[in-house]
Amino acid sequence: QVQLGESGGGLVQAGGSLRLSCAASSSGRPFRHYHVGWFRQAPGKEREFVAAITRDGAGKYYADSVKGRFTLSRSNPENMVYLQMNNLKPEDTAVYYCAATTVVISSLADLTRYHYWGQGTQVTVAS
Repeated sequence: QVQLGESGGGLVQAGGSLRLSCAASSSGRPFRHYHVGWFRQAPGKEREFVAAITRDGAGKYYADSVKGRFTLSRSNPENMVYLQMNNLKPEDTAVYYCAATTVVISSLADLTRYHYWGQGTQVTVAS
């Protein structure tokens, strides 16, 4: 069982930056066994893939819409994953969720393959 909690959201002007954090606690497998993904959901839209990082931090995958602006990192000893978001745009406005999974890397963009989810953090980008 893994519990996840996001923080770092807020209101920022277009072109600004935010760093989201995902804190994990695990009562079963150690956190380092899990890949972690970030997803977002804007009002009236479906939840979509943003980025994912493999369990060892070596593999990082990004949606085309955020590539070059968002950067993932993780610290397994601290049970933390970070999403650095730069050059934010109004279309980045959404609730951002982190999620954990043990599925194969090729499925990391598929939200249905994630076992555990955080409660989400709101990111609002003003134009």
